[in-house]
Amino acid sequence: MRTRTPITMAVLAVLTAVAVASPALAASTGGSGGSGGDLQGAERRCAREFDEAQRTDMESFRDYDLATWKAGHDVDAITVFAGGQWFQGRDTIAAVLHRHFEDREAIFTWTELTRAVDGCRTATILYDSTYSIPSINFTQRTYTSVVYTRKHGRWLSVIDQGTLIRTA
Repeated sequence: MRTRTPITMAVLAVLTAVAVASPALAASTGGSGGSGGDLQGAERRCAREFDEAQRTDMESFRDYDLATWKAGHDVDAITVFAGGQWFQGRDTIAAVLHRHFEDREAIFTWTELTRAVDGCRTATILYDSTYSIPSINFTQRTYTSVVYTRKHGRWLSVIDQGTLIRTA
């Protein structure tokens, strides 16, 4: 049923927001030939920093921490909800999701399915996510893809997109 568009948008935004730690780090070894020892060390460091950034992203959304959530998003971030609606700009996305952060009743869970980290440049994670609001008997499950880039020494979410799997 599509009568809960604001909730659907909040659910999808939740999925775009923040990231969860994975037991395995996917550090890229890349390189152009030589010994690469320093390069590989830097890439491992970036992969560890990415792991922390994506975990903070996901947990801040789950925990209704708007300031931390916003700090982990690029100013021009894009969110695409499973219903096809999209929004650009960290502040615009936060405004669309304001009910999530204010009402504090949604339950957001996620499982990381896969990730790819390209050195200290970009990273992508795919989650299987569920967003529920028990008081209105709403549950939505999506695959959520989140792309991060490294700017000014920090990992920032630049785009997330949800694909609807199931609504209840």
